[in-house]
Amino acid sequence: MNKKIVLPGGSGFLGQSLASFLLKKGYDVTILTRGKSRVQNSIRYVHWDGRTLGEWAKELDGCYAVVNFTGKSVNCIYTEENKKEIIRSRYYSVRILQKAILSCEQPPRAFVQAGSLAIFGNTRDVCIENSPHGEGFSVKVCQLWEKAFFVTSLPHTRQVMLRIGFALGRDGGALEPLKKLAKYNLGGKVGPGNQYISWVHIDDLNNMFLKAIEDQSMGGIYNATGPQPVTNKSFMKTLRKVMDKGWAPPAPTPLVWAGAYIVMGTEPSLALTGRNALPEKLIDEGFTFHYNNLEAALRDLLN
Repeated sequence: MNKKIVLPGGSGFLGQSLASFLLKKGYDVTILTRGKSRVQNSIRYVHWDGRTLGEWAKELDGCYAVVNFTGKSVNCIYTEENKKEIIRSRYYSVRILQKAILSCEQPPRAFVQAGSLAIFGNTRDVCIENSPHGEGFSVKVCQLWEKAFFVTSLPHTRQVMLRIGFALGRDGGALEPLKKLAKYNLGGKVGPGNQYISWVHIDDLNNMFLKAIEDQSMGGIYNATGPQPVTNKSFMKTLRKVMDKGWAPPAPTPLVWAGAYIVMGTEPSLALTGRNALPEKLIDEGFTFHYNNLEAALRDLLN
């Protein structure tokens, strides 16, 4: 079996985590990057622009699978230009990767797309894979993204979309800003506190990617999150407990808006909205979660 996996846009937190995980599993990893071509920590980096065909397309021919992480980070202020680039970076990368796969003499067995649970919008209702979509900009992005991913049939390549939840990892990622707040005794509930966080431990997420890569029966859309989402209030309380912090003042919604824009340079809705999503299809297919309990997950990551 060809053990080469190509990770377009894999230079970010989730991509780097998966790359290290795959190396330990015996795979060869190539990351398509807008940076310079190089070899670093046993990973090959190959330059691409994420929009047009080039020499990089040869990397897909004969590889085992492609896992696409490409997309401008949503951790920014939603100006009109940023909104356009958030959409363009996702749409164009999916379409050009499809063209590259269709041109392969030996196409990859799987094309796995890192998507988002944000398609459900801001809701406290339980969301499984076929639940109604929400409203707003983030929902629109996800809808366009998923439509682009599935609109083209790849005859020899399975297509799997993983809608990723709030991924908890080590030394970075979504957990880092919340950890800093708790460290400085500011780890109270954010806004109303009743918005749900559909969290997943990075080790479980990497195993979901591995399953999508290797399991020939997988196809379509999956909620890639843990089985026990919690409210923001509960999450912050558990984080304070794990970090040996006592009570912390809540962050009222107006303060969150001001802090997000002025201090952190990001969109306030990222902290003030949430969704109560469950990985129904993964559970039905027998996926084993190693971290069902939030406290245990945080202790593993932080201690």
